[in-house]
Amino acid sequence: MNFSKHLTNKGVPFARFCCNVAMGRLSGKVAIVTGSTEGIGFAIAQRLGQDGAHVVISSRNKKKVDKALEELKSENLSVSGVSCQVNNAEHRRELIRKTVDEQGGIDILVSNAGCSPHFGPMLEISEDAWDKLWDTNVKAGFMLCKEVVPHMRTRGSGSIVFVSSVAAYQPFPLIGPYSVTKTALLGLTQALSKSLAGENIRVNCIAPGVIKTKFAAMLTQADPEEIGISMKRFGTPQDCAGAVSFLVSDDASYVTGETIALTGGVLSRL
Repeated sequence: MNFSKHLTNKGVPFARFCCNVAMGRLSGKVAIVTGSTEGIGFAIAQRLGQDGAHVVISSRNKKKVDKALEELKSENLSVSGVSCQVNNAEHRRELIRKTVDEQGGIDILVSNAGCSPHFGPMLEISEDAWDKLWDTNVKAGFMLCKEVVPHMRTRGSGSIVFVSSVAAYQPFPLIGPYSVTKTALLGLTQALSKSLAGENIRVNCIAPGVIKTKFAAMLTQADPEEIGISMKRFGTPQDCAGAVSFLVSDDASYVTGETIALTGGVLSRL
């Protein structure tokens, strides 16, 4: 019998699937991943689940949460979900309360939810759009950290990962305000990591380049070489998921305050 045919899990290579089942390097961990019903966030939630964690996914759209849960559960992953608009304080509290009540604690937070409500010259952004950008992309991530840290202290350790962007280093044309919020996440990672290092709570960040998602659909129509991608291909959500899985695992136990650029070779320095 071809066991690999029966055991391969929805596109997960057989060797890696068996390794994850056998080892489960995140076994026993509880992870919250925001903005995790599609794209990069979904791939991160999927990978953490494959590595043994119980993953709580969230999105402001309940239908998307239900659809993502159905797909992840079909892979026999340990998942639950909450409809959560991260810039709503009550929604954040409910996300954390439900996670702690049902799973007993929180070990991992991946802050991925974000928005980009303005497209055009930077100085033409409205004040309302500017406020929404900062509330969603920066403030909400910080507040989630503030709210989960007490639960990580109870566990004696924790890992937080922010999802920034290569735009943090080189602002994308016509989404300058979005790019600025992603730059802010680099500083937030540094500041929080120093505050929490003594408590065995690590804070890191990833900065994806051009990834094949709906958000980057316009960019992925171009030739990767023409926009400076040395590896001559666009990234995938799974490329991001692997980096996050490393950062939240014991393999990265001495890594904090760092940002991993996942750009295929695009220059990523301030």
